[in-house]
Amino acid sequence: MKSAQLQVASRKRWMRLIPLVFITYSLAYLDRANYGFGVAGGMGEDLNITAGVSSFLAALFFLGYFFFQVPGAHYAEKKSAKKLIFWSLILWGGLATLTGMATSVEWLYPIRFMLGVVESAVMPAMLVFLSHWFLKEERSRANTFLILGNPVTVLWMSILSGYLLKAFDWRWLFIIEGLPAVLWAFIWYKLVNDRPKDAKWLTDQEKKNMESVLQEEQAALKPVKDYREAFKSKQVIVLSIQYFTWSIGVYGFVMWLPSIIKKASHMDIVATGWLSSGPYLLAVISMLTLSYFSDKTLNRKTFVWTSLLVGAVAFFGSFMIGTSNFWLSYALLVIAGGAMYAPYGPFFAIIPEILPRNVAGGAMALINSMGALGSFVGAYFVGYLNGLTGGPGASYIFMAGSLLISALLTLTVKKPVAASVQQREVVSS
Repeated sequence: MKSAQLQVASRKRWMRLIPLVFITYSLAYLDRANYGFGVAGGMGEDLNITAGVSSFLAALFFLGYFFFQVPGAHYAEKKSAKKLIFWSLILWGGLATLTGMATSVEWLYPIRFMLGVVESAVMPAMLVFLSHWFLKEERSRANTFLILGNPVTVLWMSILSGYLLKAFDWRWLFIIEGLPAVLWAFIWYKLVNDRPKDAKWLTDQEKKNMESVLQEEQAALKPVKDYREAFKSKQVIVLSIQYFTWSIGVYGFVMWLPSIIKKASHMDIVATGWLSSGPYLLAVISMLTLSYFSDKTLNRKTFVWTSLLVGAVAFFGSFMIGTSNFWLSYALLVIAGGAMYAPYGPFFAIIPEILPRNVAGGAMALINSMGALGSFVGAYFVGYLNGLTGGPGASYIFMAGSLLISALLTLTVKKPVAASVQQREVVSS
């Protein structure tokens, strides 16, 4: 009876919560990633933003994002992820809209930094939220649908932004793309519950069974006293450094892809938007595929390091081809982008499988904050290298090297212990 009840609850959870999580993170990513299109679409010229300042502004978001990860995760675990994300939606939507109203570059410094501060709570809060609702053998897929908001958003945002820039200008781009987050905040608050026990759309038996299996998972983990003990764990330290180097490649790519393509192809902004969407289409397919097999096998590490290695090789191949063959070089960039995104679901499933709930959220936040620091480095130095050398070649090598280091670090992570056969049966649906 317990297994049947869990199967019913599983369908309810996936149908109700995953679309809400996906849309929320999509809106967060929309309001951080459209900066690259704003720069390519005239903001730099209108506000007299130099190449160096543009790189710093792109990176400044991640500096703000770095500082408030752990407090956000702590609040989500101890208080309410639902409330934290509600206020974050309102604030980041307002800040994104303010970007479109900037009359000088000085406006952009506090806006970009505060946008990072506000959004810093979202990722760890969402990971904590999902750990309260999804079981071990579901978690890679649940994480993937969360992070899928990233490439899916960039995919359609790349196309939409091209058309918005052509029809209006960069100001309206930020204004139009910032307002939906504010409106969505109220939908999120109305439909989401922090834990299964609070959900009116589950029966009492379904709530009881869910809480029981989640508690069994926690009981199987070695107790960890507090954040200090967790943060000193070799596994957490390695994963933090690994995610730092991984994020250098990802955000160097995301922030500067439109500018790189526009310069290399000599196409207009609409065509640039369509071409910029290519890597994210492959990312969606690869993320769904890897997360499915990761949950089936409970093998997280292999899917992570092999994907990152493919990304590194693809970047290096694009560098070797250079400007001699734009379309082949572009195809390798598509592969690099898809490979970098593919293993997010398995990666963020590792920590809840090796640390108990009282510290897992904080550990994920620490790792994500190191990713933010890597994103700062990637966004700044890729833009800096592009401006310094007049082309993307040096930045391709920089991103390839970062991904290679990340892949090698992943190999040193110990494989989490697999779930029991009994657990596999009760969560199967």
